[in-house]
Amino acid sequence: MASGWFGAVLVGGAVLAGPSVALAQTAQPGTPPSASKHQEGALLALGQNYPNPFSPATRIPFSVGNPPVCSDGARLYRVSLKVYNLLAQPVAVPVMVDGTSNAAPIGQPVQALELPCGQYTAYWDGTGMATNRAVASGLYLYRLEVNGKPVAARKMLIQR
Repeated sequence: MASGWFGAVLVGGAVLAGPSVALAQTAQPGTPPSASKHQEGALLALGQNYPNPFSPATRIPFSVGNPPVCSDGARLYRVSLKVYNLLAQPVAVPVMVDGTSNAAPIGQPVQALELPCGQYTAYWDGTGMATNRAVASGLYLYRLEVNGKPVAARKMLIQR
């Protein structure tokens, strides 16, 4: 099954990255984001969620700009983070829970947020946005978009 939105193809349960988005390699849970990509001169990263697998909630680290240096501290990035099922259907938008910048909008959904350079953490409680109920156990994908362009995606597993 091909999926143009994601730039990935599902083959026998494995997700293969395509040209429009990097599927980040799994890192140790709780480690800082390491899957980087340059976009318009910015260093962007999406970390592995932790815990993974999880039940009932998880945290997702990400960074924009080039923290901790932040050579262009006045620049703002439009950031979105979404969770998808394996059919590429949006399931949830995590909320901001932490950030190195005082401008981090704690408690706000990470959807088209204007963020300065820094390291951030989003939180997802495992509920779906359409039903406001716990989603089923299984494999989900989460994707970081910066300035409207996909940057990276990772896999997470919910075990109920």
